[in-house]
Amino acid sequence: MSREQEEQQANQRKSLKVRSPIIQQEELQQKTGCRKSLSIIYSIISDTWSLPKPKLQQQIAELEEEVRRQTELKVAYKCRLDRMQDYFMHFLEIARDNGFLDRVSAIDQQNYSLGPEIRPRVSATVNDPHLAAITCQAIHNGWSIEPHEITMQETIGQGTTAEIYRGNWRGLDVAVKWINPQYFEPNEGGEAWFAQELETLSRQRHPFVLRFLGACLLPPENAWVVTELLSGQTLGEWLHGCKKRRKESLKPLPCLKERIEKGVEIAQAMQYLHEQKPRVIHRDLKPSNILLDESMHVRVADFGHACFLAEGQKALTGKMGTYVYMAPEVIRSEPYTEKCDVYSFGIILNELITGERPYIETTLKPIEIAAGVEQGKLRPRLTENEELDTTELTELINCIWDGDANARPSFRTITCTLRKIQDKLSESI
Repeated sequence: MSREQEEQQANQRKSLKVRSPIIQQEELQQKTGCRKSLSIIYSIISDTWSLPKPKLQQQIAELEEEVRRQTELKVAYKCRLDRMQDYFMHFLEIARDNGFLDRVSAIDQQNYSLGPEIRPRVSATVNDPHLAAITCQAIHNGWSIEPHEITMQETIGQGTTAEIYRGNWRGLDVAVKWINPQYFEPNEGGEAWFAQELETLSRQRHPFVLRFLGACLLPPENAWVVTELLSGQTLGEWLHGCKKRRKESLKPLPCLKERIEKGVEIAQAMQYLHEQKPRVIHRDLKPSNILLDESMHVRVADFGHACFLAEGQKALTGKMGTYVYMAPEVIRSEPYTEKCDVYSFGIILNELITGERPYIETTLKPIEIAAGVEQGKLRPRLTENEELDTTELTELINCIWDGDANARPSFRTITCTLRKIQDKLSESI
């Protein structure tokens, strides 16, 4: 190789080692950016370490709880939207299969309208899509009732949101639950609540569940639930002789056999509700919501707080029901299942066996009772019957109102166990 060629190669190697100003500037910017990023990360870590450890753990726990709640709410709302969509698709298919859509089209073309005596009215003020779907279902299935069809008579009951009237519908004596118009005005969820009660009641067909006949779906003025008319006596009145809480009963205690029969019938009704698909959770099971017919058979009633739960789903609503009969997990506003009804039944069953109202021996207020139940320190007083062996009953009650919802038996198990106890007591009496 000549000397000139060697000098050319040496110059080329030198030129490769010399970096352009542009490349040097880019490398400098990259180094500066890395320093800035590292300083930001360091400042974040420093701020985090500067927080007290308990406060940091609390913030993390709160964020995790919020993420969990939002996830559960998303699942619950999705289930409800899916159910509403199924309703609308079902009604549309029925309308199409029966030629209703064609008839509507023909009526519009002919400018023809049905007479008021045969045309079901639909409230123009209904905003809740669930109630709108239930209204369509009521019209199609024939249980939509017009106000003029019922003759109202005397008041036979009153609650916080409704009044119960004796009425006459198509020659039949009925009970009419008239929901107060004021309930719908400030309450945006009033229509949804009304629709939920109607949907729950309209599905039930059981001898120990209140029989639903129809409804007037014209809120806020005419929101009625029409059911069979019973004796007007509640389980609490039958057992204690009065509505108000008092230590002394105003009537002799019915015999133990009759009281256990009532417990068996309530358990059968609840087993029917819980084994539906989706499951029906009552959420306000108590003696005042259990009615008696003329033959003294029970009817589980008042489904205003009831809800549907799909398999594996949990309810997310906070405190729902009455403190004295409320399950610990509901008091704590935790997600809960149908086992909250099982707990309420345990309180009722003990009330039937002892003949005493829950916690009547104490001077505690309902909120104080709830606090004791939530902590697992408080339950009603058990029976002390010396004449009969009630060991099996007390063991069953202790299982039913267990603080751990998963440890409580199903109503299928409760019904079976109560019947066996009933048979043994019948032989010993």
